[in-house]
Amino acid sequence: METLLNVQTTFFTIIGYPMSYIEFFGTILNIWCVWLVAKNRILNWPVGIIATTLFGILFLQINLYADFFEQIYFFITGFWGWWVWAKAKGLPQSSQKPILRINTRSRPWWVLTIVLGTIILGYLTSNLNIYLPQFFNDPASFPYLDSFTTILSFVATILLVRKELEAWYLWILVDIIGIGLYWAKGVHLISILYCVFLILAIKGLLNWSNIYKSNKSLK
Repeated sequence: METLLNVQTTFFTIIGYPMSYIEFFGTILNIWCVWLVAKNRILNWPVGIIATTLFGILFLQINLYADFFEQIYFFITGFWGWWVWAKAKGLPQSSQKPILRINTRSRPWWVLTIVLGTIILGYLTSNLNIYLPQFFNDPASFPYLDSFTTILSFVATILLVRKELEAWYLWILVDIIGIGLYWAKGVHLISILYCVFLILAIKGLLNWSNIYKSNKSLK
């Protein structure tokens, strides 16, 4: 099992690119997870928990430390989101929280969180190999850009759990950056995965916007 979770263990080769087991199955599960979210399906949470576990192991091996911590966060919030959505599903339809836009008064707070979080996490991850060399042998790759997408994902996940529409705008930004970042790191399937994520995020935004408009018309 340990060998199968190693990014250097090849599952198959496609157009000269050695595909590892962990990258392949992590990618498939992540695509399924995002598709389920766009469809507003609760199954996205358990699927996502497995997917983030695989990607967390992968990112640690390729020195994307901010992404590694991001997967730990996704793992924890996966159980939280699962619980919140399951609880809402058991309520009468009239009591379920509709998909809403964020109150504009709260927007400066999460913008500030993204800015400060990126600076702090970027500094920490760029020095992990100095502070904790026994766990992180090599310097972090793209520490501040990686940290920016990580903090964006943190905020977007909270908005997603709360079923707030603006989560999708943040995911779209994460996906655009991720396409270039993962291609530069040589994990090309994950870069292609983020192209798929981008399409699904746009679809999710459109789907949730329609639900938002429907809920609004019922008020």
